[in-house]
Amino acid sequence: MGMNIFRSLRHRNFRLQVIGQSISLLGTWMQRIAISWLVYRITDSVFLLGFVTFISLLPSLVFSPFIGSLIDKYPKYKVLVFTQTGLMIQAAVLTLTVFFHYESVFTLSLLGFIQGVINAFDVLARQAIIVSLVEDKNDLTNAIALNSSVFNAARMVGPAIGGFILSQYGELASFFLNFISYVPVLIALKLMHVKEPPIEESKQSNWQGLVEGFQYLKRSPHIASLIVILSFSSLFVIPYTSLLPAIAKEMFTGDAKVFSWFESIAGFGAMIGAFRMASLRAGVNLRYRVLFSAFFMGVGLIFLAGSKLLFFGLLFTMTVSFSMMMQNSSINMYLQTHAMQKYRARAISYYIMAFQGIFPIGSLIMGAIAEWAGIRTAIYIMGGVGVLIAVLYYVYLRVSIKRQLFRG
Repeated sequence: MGMNIFRSLRHRNFRLQVIGQSISLLGTWMQRIAISWLVYRITDSVFLLGFVTFISLLPSLVFSPFIGSLIDKYPKYKVLVFTQTGLMIQAAVLTLTVFFHYESVFTLSLLGFIQGVINAFDVLARQAIIVSLVEDKNDLTNAIALNSSVFNAARMVGPAIGGFILSQYGELASFFLNFISYVPVLIALKLMHVKEPPIEESKQSNWQGLVEGFQYLKRSPHIASLIVILSFSSLFVIPYTSLLPAIAKEMFTGDAKVFSWFESIAGFGAMIGAFRMASLRAGVNLRYRVLFSAFFMGVGLIFLAGSKLLFFGLLFTMTVSFSMMMQNSSINMYLQTHAMQKYRARAISYYIMAFQGIFPIGSLIMGAIAEWAGIRTAIYIMGGVGVLIAVLYYVYLRVSIKRQLFRG
């Protein structure tokens, strides 16, 4: 069973990709949590904290659809070498900025925005190159699941590791470690021998590519519906992760140590979800898995909001993180396996936009609600919306099935 979960790692190129991506993403999230702490420390402003986070993730919202059509025109391997080199340079500049005490809201926002732009290219290229890294196409579904799981798990595990390093050694150490992390990443890329299919010549502009990708989604409601679910989830449900410091402090009167417990248990739940997704067999109904995951994510948040004891707070946080991993990975896997090859990168670009791009907007909205109505009320609302999303998607699936039967 264990070997079955990791069977796609027998492919050398994919194994190197997973190693490199894991290190890269962990470093990225370590850097982000250190920036958040640094901004709050030097400004003591929750608004500026949210603003810097918003700026760093804004490129995913604004540029992802355009980047999707652009990525389709170039070898994905060369794009990855370029983006990882760019991210290493950005990390070096950030480390030197803090070392010489030139950090400010402006410099951190600017460097965060630059990182966000490069990351938007990097994430899409990594998603789109997978089909070229696995020689045996029977292992492709497993590879997609593992790749998606690494991507989602790093979002949870990275902050937990970053929080520990931050509390023990400070922001500068976090930034320097992120810079160093790109060395093994670039070595892994150098060791790859990737054969990509020839790229068709296209005189189409990026704007035309964007429009064509949108038209493809309109013709593919089974794919578009999942993008819609992820968009609303990122806006009203997934932002619970940005409220974990307030959950630890206000709901359970905890300190930084308790906050680290919440980050770690969230990462643990995500890792369980990652292994569960990687063990799926081909032919699993991914849309119903999305449905149930969305439902349990909402229910978990409702129970979390009502928790009085720290043990149950940690338990339901783990449940929500597990469900979030299952939902997002299932959507990603469905897009990778059902989108036409010609439009795959563009379909994934809308996934990235819905997942990473809308999240910072949701964080601002739910943070404002938490400040106005209280943290528990905000989490109750998030849980209620999560359940509503699942119910509405269930209705949509039932109607779609009836239409197909009627046409048949």
